[in-house]
Amino acid sequence: MTAAYDCDVLVIGGGIIGLSTAYALTRAAPGTSVVVLEKESGPARHQTGRNSGVIHSGIYYRPGSLKARFAVRGAAEMVKFCAEYGIPYEVTGKLIVATGREELPRLHALVQRGRENGIPVRELGPAQISEYEPQVQGVAAIHVGTTGVCDFGAVAAQLAETSGASGTEVLYGEQVRAVDRRPWGVAVRTSSGGPRAEGRGRIVRARVLVNCAGLHCDEVARLTGDEPGMRIVPFRGEYYELSRPELVRGLVYPVPDPAFPFLGVHLTRGIEGAVHVGPNAVPALAREGYGWSTLHPRELAATLSWPGSWRIARRHWRYGAGELHRSLSKRAFAEAVQRLLPAVTEDDLRPVAAGVRAQAVLRDGTLVDDFLIKEAPRTVHVLNAPSPAATASLPIGREVARRALAHLA
Repeated sequence: MTAAYDCDVLVIGGGIIGLSTAYALTRAAPGTSVVVLEKESGPARHQTGRNSGVIHSGIYYRPGSLKARFAVRGAAEMVKFCAEYGIPYEVTGKLIVATGREELPRLHALVQRGRENGIPVRELGPAQISEYEPQVQGVAAIHVGTTGVCDFGAVAAQLAETSGASGTEVLYGEQVRAVDRRPWGVAVRTSSGGPRAEGRGRIVRARVLVNCAGLHCDEVARLTGDEPGMRIVPFRGEYYELSRPELVRGLVYPVPDPAFPFLGVHLTRGIEGAVHVGPNAVPALAREGYGWSTLHPRELAATLSWPGSWRIARRHWRYGAGELHRSLSKRAFAEAVQRLLPAVTEDDLRPVAAGVRAQAVLRDGTLVDDFLIKEAPRTVHVLNAPSPAATASLPIGREVARRALAHLA
């Protein structure tokens, strides 16, 4: 049977998590044969390549959670990885700003959480805020020095190249259509031609399957015969670019609402010098719905048929209505930004490419807050890996690789 395998581990998904897993496998167990299947023509075309490029410190996340542990560790490792391979990065630090006194308890809770997670935090008053960001207004803030920026798309491309040099085969343009899991392993059929295709698509046989399909991870899980117990509900994040980037020196965030996994509209000076403003969070009409005009009826029907979607809507309709209003009204979006940056005007905002967050939602409407990795026979599923997954990708990849190798033993 060994001769019938095309690889030891087959990874579905060529985003930063799938490629980090391949990278970790080649280092943890040299000689392990790895194949990565990616449906797009190159790596990092969705969540990885459409985010704000922030290397998160880990301050927001519950102490002891995977997000907290992997983000804190991953931020340091990401800086080291970028330095090693010549990928542009900068450790800028960031401000989290309270614009009203009602936000102060939440800001102070973040200070405590940061210290519990081992993150250096400096508390600031209004005068000290202006030392960092002269145009930003607030009643108090905290400065988090370990936050930075980089190009995660370039990181993913480097992971693919480095893994390839160690023997990993990354196959682009290969969309998974069927999975046949047997006691001996798995066989995956893709939509493209290839060796042994016989007009039906490429067949790849492996001893272990790793599902890092991001926006489609729950669909891939069901192809294997596993019920993931959650659904991906896509939320589009819309961004603007600031036409006067001199208004912002670095990274400026509002105090987040702990009831949601979203961080609110923030200001991010990227590695290229442009300042992005956003994102908001609105329901997408397709898993890759980067605009209101993109509608996939089957995917939308799947979202609407999931009980958790309706429970989210009933529970958080006021929050959702505000996000929709800011999506449809540039003026409303500008007014949200003005709470942090009073000098900004509607004319200062130029629309740029949007992203879509793959948010796992449970049947009861709970938004899954932590990274979610589940196992089944000869299979590892990564079922929730939104932000800060890019920051945490190297530790996540090692964890997924460890679990996959255990299935090989």
